[in-house]
Amino acid sequence: MNRPPVHGRVDRPVGVVTRGTTNPNRLRRVDSWIADRCAAALGAADDPLVVDVGFGTTPVTTVELRSRLVAVRADVRVVGLEIDPVRVAAAQLAAAPPGLTFRRGGFELGGLRPVVVRAFNVLRQYDESAVRAAWTTMTDALAPGGFVVDGTCDERGRLASWVLLDSSGPISLTLAARLANLDRPATLAERLPKALIHHNVAGQPVHAFITALDDAWQAAAAYRSFGARQRWIEAVGRLCTDWPILDRPRRWRRGEITVAWSAVAPGSAVDARPGSLLRLVDRPGR
Repeated sequence: MNRPPVHGRVDRPVGVVTRGTTNPNRLRRVDSWIADRCAAALGAADDPLVVDVGFGTTPVTTVELRSRLVAVRADVRVVGLEIDPVRVAAAQLAAAPPGLTFRRGGFELGGLRPVVVRAFNVLRQYDESAVRAAWTTMTDALAPGGFVVDGTCDERGRLASWVLLDSSGPISLTLAARLANLDRPATLAERLPKALIHHNVAGQPVHAFITALDDAWQAAAAYRSFGARQRWIEAVGRLCTDWPILDRPRRWRRGEITVAWSAVAPGSAVDARPGSLLRLVDRPGR
């Protein structure tokens, strides 16, 4: 994948046209997380620009993204990007609220300098070998202090995962589920981001993490009588001693868990001894 200019005029979008299927509310979990985790960055930005990469055959999830972020910053600007010019033209014909536009673009971000980028269910359709270049292309185009959120989810948005990146690279991995429908956390492995999904094998850190979460869920079975939410909170809490968990119970209640990327990155050393993985210093905005 060639590295494009990070701002200014872009002659050719970087990427390929993907299937583009989507559904209303499919990305509500990641949108809620972005509104929380990226609130400080949006609040401090001179230009609160957000880019949605690959909105698909219909721009419904881009419209929803803007509606959720106006509560964080009333003057937020959201730009939906698509490589397929037919999709862009159709989106431009639809009525859109102020602050929402659509244009042609890909991983080069259309020459824009956003504070937040959401790229969901896009890289899952690429080879794993393309991930790092796509990440670098997007993070190089960020405004100072900006973030990229790259992830994937099932068709109804009940199972999801995403990686948070800044200009230095990946920061964290988040797993999220609709707890009422979750049979066991191991199911989330089916929706890992492209950078991790092929590494969910014995001996790899992400496999060790998901196994630990699944074991904690089983160990918390006594909490079933209090509901799936309380069982999940108990399970996640059990991981905090041995894994660098970066979020807090208010996010766990939503069926989320966020772990430092350094603990799950492919090729990282795995030490399964209790207490071997130290918790990282909490970052502002979580």
